[in-house]
Amino acid sequence: MSNGLAKLGRGLSRLGTLSLWMAGVGLVAMTLIVAWQVFCRYVLNDSPSWTEPGAVMLMSWFIFLGAAVGVRENYHLGFDVLLYVVPKGGKIWLRMISDIVALAFGIGMIWYGGQLVALTWNTILPSLQISGGWSYVPLVAGGVLVCLFALERIVLRLAGEPIDDLLDEMPPAEVAAELETAEIRA
Repeated sequence: MSNGLAKLGRGLSRLGTLSLWMAGVGLVAMTLIVAWQVFCRYVLNDSPSWTEPGAVMLMSWFIFLGAAVGVRENYHLGFDVLLYVVPKGGKIWLRMISDIVALAFGIGMIWYGGQLVALTWNTILPSLQISGGWSYVPLVAGGVLVCLFALERIVLRLAGEPIDDLLDEMPPAEVAAELETAEIRA
């Protein structure tokens, strides 16, 4: 791997790790907010108005950040069933098509999410007292990350890097589950 690709890969790896940590923190924060809302509603009989929209906004962040990391880690939708029956050369093309579709989806997230941000930016969310556009910023941010991570996979594959070799050596999920069960019994 060239020095530039290796440096870019390390940077994107850090970005993926940061995104995953932010998603995890968002999940914990959302859980705490929902717990506070339940406590206030049923114990204090006075539920704060900001908890539900705040939790939903945090959920948007961790969903889109986690989805982008899923693209980087190859957990996105693909041609899994076909991969077991086509030869190795066909697998590369199917994975390339899958990454191109993920890239196109990320571009759509940016484009349409940006339009939603622009349309709602001048509105105010009454319970949070922030611009309504912030509701759609996670969609745009997730789209940017999906594009970056899909492009990384495409560029590495075109550069001849063996990013799919480990996947080709893995048994199908059903076989892997049986092997795991057999190892536990032994």
